[in-house]
Amino acid sequence: MTKKGVLYIVATPIGNLEDISLRAIGVLQSVDFIAAEDTRHSQKLLAHLGIKNTLISLHDYNERSQSGELLEKITQGASLALISDAGTPLISDPGYVLVQMAHVQGIRVVPIPGACALIAALSASGLPTDRFVFEGFLPEKPNARRKALEHLKLETRTLIFYEAPHRILESLRALVEILGGEREATLARELTKTFETIRFGTLAELLGWVENDVNQTRGEIVLLVKGAKAPDKTELTAESLHILKILMTELSLKDAVGLTAKMTGIQKQLLYKSGLDLSKS
Repeated sequence: MTKKGVLYIVATPIGNLEDISLRAIGVLQSVDFIAAEDTRHSQKLLAHLGIKNTLISLHDYNERSQSGELLEKITQGASLALISDAGTPLISDPGYVLVQMAHVQGIRVVPIPGACALIAALSASGLPTDRFVFEGFLPEKPNARRKALEHLKLETRTLIFYEAPHRILESLRALVEILGGEREATLARELTKTFETIRFGTLAELLGWVENDVNQTRGEIVLLVKGAKAPDKTELTAESLHILKILMTELSLKDAVGLTAKMTGIQKQLLYKSGLDLSKS
């Protein structure tokens, strides 16, 4: 019985070619095939590394049809490395279908970690790193973009976006309008490249800076925004009182307090005291 091969998910540099790991080089040299988002782009990296291997195209438009053929090769014993144009595959890049199908078919999937623009930007951002959420690219259309940001307005985790240079001004304006110009943020551009720029400030300050410097609308951009301030759980809000009042019309005070606490995070002791006051009024 033929032993199945392995699918390697190989991170490549996001700019500086010296960021390739020794393990990644070894895998790219040893596998039977390399699946790449843009074979012409990836060929330059392989040439720089002195690696001669067979490149197969795998991008958004052919991933579903191509994945079956690639996995068939692995099932027959071949090993395959998946790379993207830059950074870690599948992070706003193709590969999800291939990896999911590999797991379904019982094929071993091995990550070869390395550069990732969002993690590099986060580490140098000056924003909270303990909890964050990656939102990829914001929608292109203004209404869809506004709707997405409204949904994130109360998110307390650090927000991370990728953004195209021709849309960075539109996105910054929308962020200022919806999240507030005083919100702290960091714009990281051309990471690890010659013109690497990392700028920390408020959203309003970043918008003004980009508006007055056309160079900041060029290259690969990661935009990070500090999360919303978490509500004070030791203080009652108009919303929590409104919820408690409604629930008290249908439930006992104890149950209404318990459910309100679960919904709002407000301490039960504060809610119970307010419930007593409401019941007397």
